[in-house]
Amino acid sequence: MESVSQATALNVAAELSDEAIVDRIRGGDSALYEILVRRHNQRLYRTIRAILRSDRDVEDVMQDAYVDAYRHLDQFKGQAQFATWLTRIAVNRAIRKGHGERKHLALAVSDHEHDLAIERAPAAGVDPEHTMYGHELKAVLESLIDELPDPFRVVLVLREVEGLSTAETAASLSINEDTVKTRLHRAKRLLRDQIDRRLGPAATEVYPFHLTRCDRVVAGVMQRITLPA
Repeated sequence: MESVSQATALNVAAELSDEAIVDRIRGGDSALYEILVRRHNQRLYRTIRAILRSDRDVEDVMQDAYVDAYRHLDQFKGQAQFATWLTRIAVNRAIRKGHGERKHLALAVSDHEHDLAIERAPAAGVDPEHTMYGHELKAVLESLIDELPDPFRVVLVLREVEGLSTAETAASLSINEDTVKTRLHRAKRLLRDQIDRRLGPAATEVYPFHLTRCDRVVAGVMQRITLPA
């Protein structure tokens, strides 16, 4: 009976805003923290993954960030959205982890010093051929994003992949909005340059007409032209 009532409470609380849920957690209902974790898992995953450039430690850093946030909920003043506050904690955790492995991680560098996956089910009706190319393209794109300099990669992921606004991205990374715009512009330019450099020779292989598809077309045409008029 207790588990049923707890599930009901979670369902009801799931309709509340982050801030309202935080208030309830502060009031002693710690079980509701599960809602916040599930609600923000994708954003934290993508943010941390963009900083570390590897899946290896992402889940550990995510858990550390959530635990940090929980232990310091009393410091959340509501001056920014909870999601932004949480993302900032995750960014700091990821930077600390990154510094331990890559000495040149530098999300806060000046722009003048420099001149990034959660699987989704394939859409209904998409054939295996398209699914395969979708996975291949995703892998190529991720590798290209991983090669961007740290400051540009993280801004690109937050803005273009996660869909945060310029203001939300700036608040999450503790930089100003003009810097976000500049880094996003440069990230896109670098990404285009990488695509031109690495994928240019393969352009003639785009949209290949495979033998199986050729056979289907041939069979269809031959069937139609041999039918009695």
